[in-house]
Amino acid sequence: MADEVLSQSEIDKLLSALSDGTVSAEEVKADEEQKKVKTYDFKRPDKFSKDQIRTLFMLHESFSRLLNTYLSAHLRTLVNVEVASVEQLTYQEFIQSLANPSVISIVAVPPLKGNIVMEINTEIAFAFIDRVFGGEGRVGIKTRVLTEIEDVVMRRFIETALGHLKEAWMNVVEFFPALETTESNPQFTQIVPPSDMVVIVTIQVRVGEVEGMMNICIPYLVLEPVMSKLTTTFWVASSVSRDNNPEQVKLLQKKIERTKVPFVVQLGQLHLTINEFLTLGFGDVLQMDTRVDDNLLCLVGKRPKFYSRPGKSGKKMAVQITKIISEGDESADE
Repeated sequence: MADEVLSQSEIDKLLSALSDGTVSAEEVKADEEQKKVKTYDFKRPDKFSKDQIRTLFMLHESFSRLLNTYLSAHLRTLVNVEVASVEQLTYQEFIQSLANPSVISIVAVPPLKGNIVMEINTEIAFAFIDRVFGGEGRVGIKTRVLTEIEDVVMRRFIETALGHLKEAWMNVVEFFPALETTESNPQFTQIVPPSDMVVIVTIQVRVGEVEGMMNICIPYLVLEPVMSKLTTTFWVASSVSRDNNPEQVKLLQKKIERTKVPFVVQLGQLHLTINEFLTLGFGDVLQMDTRVDDNLLCLVGKRPKFYSRPGKSGKKMAVQITKIISEGDESADE
């Protein structure tokens, strides 16, 4: 139980009572030693255990890492995303804590019932938009409602963030988040009755010099079907089994197959001194170390992988693979 905080006037009264002798120090000490009774509000019972709150914290730590990687690559600036807290409140308390205007998204999460809310601080939203439009993401932009173009940009960001949220929750439940609508006024986002309990995941986001919060509000109605899975034991066990899942292996293989790598064909090499390089002029001929009938070396990334012969395919220049270099492959090493 948190200690009771006294106001300055209450502290002054207590000190004056002690000095006047109205209240003795022994009486104060005796009151402190009395059994303290914790007040329990039956109107807002705790529906989430500490273990479930801890599991939600771990889930959204994974989400924060995925989002951090995306923002760093997309905005090309220093980004830090981390979970600040996970707590349970009534929905009314959550709505009253939001600023107006704000970037609020109402998201459906089928097959789970109900909606969740993702709220992004306007400072972070404007910093993201400024970076996307080629700016430096500076602070000091006046708080206002987003324009239509800015709203489209933020919708794309939110849809990408929801994809990462789905991936982070994959170990517990598979859902398919879909952005239904965006709002700027918190009073227009009544997804559950005001007295219903919700979990608020507060994520601290820093983009360059701008720092703000992102809140994810998940009602108890949404989590009720998967409450039994919100334990650290289940989460760890499902993570281990997921690594050995053939479907995940196929998905990873597809992602690798779509990965783009540079493919370079070396026509040849030559070595020059600095003096020879400085004396080069228009029309000079450089003789490389390859002959007309030699195979050309092909590099995938920086690693030699093939030998080829130059030619044409239609009207385009092309090469024909003549030999595969297996040296350096894992299969060859084995």
